[in-house]
Amino acid sequence: MDGLMMHRPLLQSGLLDFAAESFPEARIVSRRVEGDLHRQSWVQTRARAVQLSFALEGLGVAPGDRVATLAWNGHRHLEIYHAVPSIGAVCHTINPRLSADQMVFIAHHAGDRLLFTDLSFVPLLEKLQDRLPPMRYVVMTDAAHMPQTTLDALCYENLLAGQPTDRVWPDFPETTASGLCYTSGTTGDPKGVLYSHRSNMLHALATAAVLGPDLGPQPRILPVVPLFHVNAWGLPFTAPLIGASLIMPGPALDGASLWDLCQAEGVESAWGVPTIWQGLFAEIQSRGAKPANLRHIVVGGSAMPRSLTEGFERLGIDVNHAWGMTETSPLGSQGSLTPAQRDLPFDRRMALKQAQGRRVFGVEMKIVDDAGTRQPHDGQAMGELFVRGNTVAAGYHDNAGATARAIDADGWFGTGDIASISADGILTLRDRAKDLIKSGGEWISSIDVENLAVAHPDVAQCAVIALPHPKWDERPLLVIKPKGAARPGLEEMRSHLGAHLASWQLPDDVVYVDEMPLTATGKISKLTLREQFRDHVLPDLRGQAAD
Repeated sequence: MDGLMMHRPLLQSGLLDFAAESFPEARIVSRRVEGDLHRQSWVQTRARAVQLSFALEGLGVAPGDRVATLAWNGHRHLEIYHAVPSIGAVCHTINPRLSADQMVFIAHHAGDRLLFTDLSFVPLLEKLQDRLPPMRYVVMTDAAHMPQTTLDALCYENLLAGQPTDRVWPDFPETTASGLCYTSGTTGDPKGVLYSHRSNMLHALATAAVLGPDLGPQPRILPVVPLFHVNAWGLPFTAPLIGASLIMPGPALDGASLWDLCQAEGVESAWGVPTIWQGLFAEIQSRGAKPANLRHIVVGGSAMPRSLTEGFERLGIDVNHAWGMTETSPLGSQGSLTPAQRDLPFDRRMALKQAQGRRVFGVEMKIVDDAGTRQPHDGQAMGELFVRGNTVAAGYHDNAGATARAIDADGWFGTGDIASISADGILTLRDRAKDLIKSGGEWISSIDVENLAVAHPDVAQCAVIALPHPKWDERPLLVIKPKGAARPGLEEMRSHLGAHLASWQLPDDVVYVDEMPLTATGKISKLTLREQFRDHVLPDLRGQAAD
């Protein structure tokens, strides 16, 4: 028997309607590329998103069309986030830190027909336009700052001018695609994760449920995590749901700029990766004080060093670890403590905060061994972490091969992480099954680097392993078995690799071995290499080591 309740589709358009009606006093504050500080309400944000939606339709954007963005965190980017899916199109965020080859690939693979860009990226797009698919561009600025460009470009503010400021949003199924993010994951080309209205709305509700008590009523949140990183971890959708004000930092992400912005705008909660928090903490130490209202930070992307967690906690700033992936929308678990845990001694609380926390509602987890046997949740047994739920990817966009490799026979997604889960549901990541390096919150595929490095004429075999780094969490070390007497240096190898990889994906150092250690199956033993080079000091740290 079915219940007798109305069924209305869960659509993202309802978020702006709700925020404009319920939280008119909340603000979107943006440090813009143009150099000024811009303020607007959720009421104004909705009106401008409505204007943009009419402009998009006037340009011929139809349901299902992909509309790309290459932009920093700001109010215009937020407007695009809401306007594009609200008319049934798909918002495709492009990470500007990708290499040129990767950007070109995903633009073609996604089938983008329109691209919105900040002023910062116009020169990059001018260089790439002959390799990108045929499409129009919109520069996210006003007429006074519109640059001379070879792009077929429109001005954002001119596009909105004269358009209606109110509308009834169209209805369509909640399973309609709304957003597209690409992850470089493991090997090969980047893979597209295609979110739906339903998945994003459920993710926003789950995030509000687990973090709401920590955030408090109508908080002032600084999303340092870029909008091109998995929907800024869902904040563009959670914020209007809870009436949060968003303080958008634009391109200025150094410690001093963030401290000033937090202080001036009364930021209470900030979200970003450990590299960002290292810079902010150094600035706090330099000034001798934290921003007055800052009391909460969310850490994602990679684990924060315990010493840094303790440093923030001693300042009265609650550190909340979260775990997730592009494929999980991304929030899969979060580490806010229970009331009982908050009463524990400091050392015990800090130990708990090193774990990845409890799963959020709607995300199921299991761990399995190499034979596929499910392991107990006793905090001791380890295995590969698999997840499933309404906010977990069921596959990759237009990539059947990658989908088949990622999803098991029962429909669970394999994360590639080695984990344990305690009886009370606390997730702890132990290692990674995939050959990935996490640097500054970004993934580096060791296999991609290896495939390019071995193409060098003087390289017989090679392997890339991660070494710990105090700022970037991990950085790649390239280990080479040479073909002959020649041993190309670091700069030569970086130059060889740099034609296909972004600068941050390049190895920090090169070492040579006479023979590669092999496993019983004939594969290079990275476990052995990690042990062999565990005391290796990277070039940028050698001065510190000497001190």
